[in-house]
Order: sequence, then structure tokens, then C-alpha cells
Amino acid sequence: MDLTDLHLRAVTRRHFLGNCRTGVGALALASMLRQEQASGRTGGLQENPLAEKAPHHPPRAKHIIYLHMAGSPPQHELFDFKPKLVEHHMQPCPDELLANQRFPFIKGHPKLLGTPYKFDRCGESGTELSELLPLFREHIDDVAVIKSMHTDQFNHAPAQLFIYTGSPRFGGAAMGSWATYGLGTENQNLPGFVVLISGGTDPSGGKSLWGSGFLPSVYQGVQCRTTGEPILYVSNPKGMNRDVRRRSLEALRRLNEIELQQFGDPETEARINQYELAFRMQMAVPDSMDLTRETKQTQEQYGIEPGQESFANNCLLARRLVERGVRYVQLFHYGWDMHGTNNTNDIITALPKKCAEIDRPISALIADLKQRGLFDDTLIVWSGEFGRTSMNEERNGSKFLGRDHHPHCFTIWMAGGGIKGGVTWGETDELGYFVARDKMSVRDLQATMMHLMGFDAHRLSYPFQGLNQRLIGPTDEARVNHGILA
Repeated sequence: MDLTDLHLRAVTRRHFLGNCRTGVGALALASMLRQEQASGRTGGLQENPLAEKAPHHPPRAKHIIYLHMAGSPPQHELFDFKPKLVEHHMQPCPDELLANQRFPFIKGHPKLLGTPYKFDRCGESGTELSELLPLFREHIDDVAVIKSMHTDQFNHAPAQLFIYTGSPRFGGAAMGSWATYGLGTENQNLPGFVVLISGGTDPSGGKSLWGSGFLPSVYQGVQCRTTGEPILYVSNPKGMNRDVRRRSLEALRRLNEIELQQFGDPETEARINQYELAFRMQMAVPDSMDLTRETKQTQEQYGIEPGQESFANNCLLARRLVERGVRYVQLFHYGWDMHGTNNTNDIITALPKKCAEIDRPISALIADLKQRGLFDDTLIVWSGEFGRTSMNEERNGSKFLGRDHHPHCFTIWMAGGGIKGGVTWGETDELGYFVARDKMSVRDLQATMMHLMGFDAHRLSYPFQGLNQRLIGPTDEARVNHGILA
């Protein structure tokens, strides 16, 4: 028996199907590489996946800072003032608003809920804004307020997943992952996609909101902390200095390159790059995350407390990160689910406290970016995951005022990075229940953000499970909202 015959006898079914040089896996890999090369998003397995890449067209924004108010703020108390609701406060809700509607918690026939807060027309644009955001009004002429957002999800986790991954189910790739997949990152010593959490806990959608999904894992978001080590497990363990770590990584790299050559698994390449990035981050991250390096004036401007977990700290960190070339910074601030079941989630006691937590830091962030010449190429987005009802929830007879989940309309705002300031886009009906004019969907928001980053969201794709997967989903319903662009 010759050696060739021995080799063929040793080849198992798994080896035949999976080996990327000689088996069925080779056919699949070759097909995937041809599709990626045709899309212009890759040039071969050995390239640095985070190297800067050219977008489809000249971008208006080089960086994104997304400020997500997890739980979803009540738009009627902040941006969408409805005199009719105030006029009919605590009167029974019209029957036509309840027909064929589903609510997570409202039972029976609810009463309309008018806002207790005053609104003023602010800035040269005359944009209506609540008294709960006194500092933010100074920048209202830099902002496009969009009152006609809507979604098809009315529970927190699916709605958050829909915004950030394009699907209400787990497994999709996050928006920040798409940005780094398409553009790479400017600073090779820092992650291209960073996530910062405040409010005491993760958002309802969990870490899947910054996961890479079907994209190579090198594109997933990196969560940084404001207390303790900024990134877990990046520092050297006791007894290992930087030289020893470098030699260890070289040995791991050689072993991984052997595996990459043998099997061609893209995740092996991602592992190589992640080890190298972690090594570089040991020097760059501590400097980027050290808020004590900021002037006393800047610290007071944001209202930060170094070493503490807070939204203010995270806003200042976001500026420091985009200043250093990080492509996409995602802030999640938990605690906006204002159901009115008690005084920790009602619109009288809890909501003013949450607004006070964000008003100063957001105002400082906008002013700071403008002062440093970063505002024009940094897109800022503020949103929740859906809206709140025009009715009082009154769960189990609660005497506290609050609003249930509402998918049919909600308000977000965008600023910087190619956005036309002083604009109010869209309008809701007189009770703030349905969009009355100029609808904007979650898909439209995704397409508009990608457009500002230099992408045609219909072309940016990745082959997976027989489809060219896209952030905006498989249909062509997504439209760029040119009405809010400068």
C-alpha cells in the first residue's frame, strides 16, 4: 500500500467537508472571497481587517457618537408638546386610538395624559423644547429634531436589537461593527468601536447590541469601564512584563498562522489581530480613559466625577475617543422606562432626575466638539428604542403618572457630521399618537447614518447563510432622509 492510499484512507468525512484547501470548504471559501473582493471590502486573508478603507462616496462624518437612552424617554415631556393632551388631561382616551392596538401593560380604557411641563420656542429656529433641558436649548440651532420616527417593535430588547443590528432577533451585526467593517479605524492602537455603559446595568438587548454577529469577531464592540481596569484582561498578569508578553504573542501568532494556512478560517485571522490589538491597547487605552488629564474647567463643564460610573464621564470619554480616531462610540444610559408604577419611574419625580443627568454633559459635548473642530465630522445621535403612549398607564391602579411603550411615533435628534441644524422634521397628530407627516423609519435612520459615513447602505453587505446580509435588511424600503442633511 503506497502513501497516497494511506492518506486517502485517513481522510474523514469531517475533514473532507471542512478542509479549506482540498475539501468542500475550499469551494465555499473561494466563493466567499470572490464576493468580498467584488464588493471592494477585502483584499485577502492576510490584510489588517481594521486598516482604513475607502467608502462608496466622500463621507460627511468620520465618527459617530450614539447616545442611547435605554428604556425610551417620553417624547411628550421633552420634545413633542401637545396642547390637546393638556386640554383633555385625564379624560378617557378616544376609542379610535384603542381599536386593534396592543399594549404591554395598559389594561381597560386608559385616560389621556397631558404633560405637566412647560415648553418654549428656543433659538433662532424656534424649536419647541421642554423646561427639563435648560442647557441643551443653547445648542438647539445645531440640532435636527425628528418627531416622526416609528418602529414595529414595542418591547425593549427587540426594539434595541432592531435599531442596532437591523433585526429584532439575536445574531445580527451591530451598526458600529458595520462601520468598522466598511471603514476600518484611524487609530490602530485603539478599538474602532467602543461601548460605554451608565445607569447601573446593561441595556435590555444585552451585549448583542455591540456584537459582530456574522461579521468576523474583530469588528465587535469593545466595552470600556470607567472604574477599575478600562478593559478586562488586557493588562499583563502578575509576573509577566511587556517583553515576556511580546514573546508569548509571537509564539501564539506563529501557531495561529499555521492553523490559518491549514484551514483558512477567517476567525483565526481575527484572533491574530485581536491579540495584537490588545497588546497595543495596553499603552493607548489607559491614556485615553484617564479623565484627570483634562483641565479643571473641562471637568466642571461636563460635571464629571473621575473614577465613577456616570453618563457625564462617558460623554467626555466619547470626545477623547473620537479625538484619537475611534470610529464609532456607543453610549447606553439606563433608566428611562417611565411607566409610573412608583416614584422611581414616574414623570414627576424620576424623569427630572434623569434629564438632569444628561442635560449638562450633552451640552458640554456639543460645545467641546465645536471648540476642538470635531463637530463638523462627528455625527451625534440621541434616541430611545421606541416612544411612549399619549395615555397614562395606571398599572394596577397606580397613582403615579407614567406612559406605556409605544411604537407608532417617537422623537430623536441628530447633530454635527453633515446634519442641518435648526430643523424640525415630521409631525405627529394632535394627540401625539400617530405620525401625521414625513415618516422616518428605523431603516431610514440606518440608511441616513451610513450615507453620512460614506456608504450606500444598499450596497454594504456581507455574505452569510446564502444572502448578502445588510444592516438595513433584505428589502429596499430604507431611504436616506435628505431633508435633514446640510
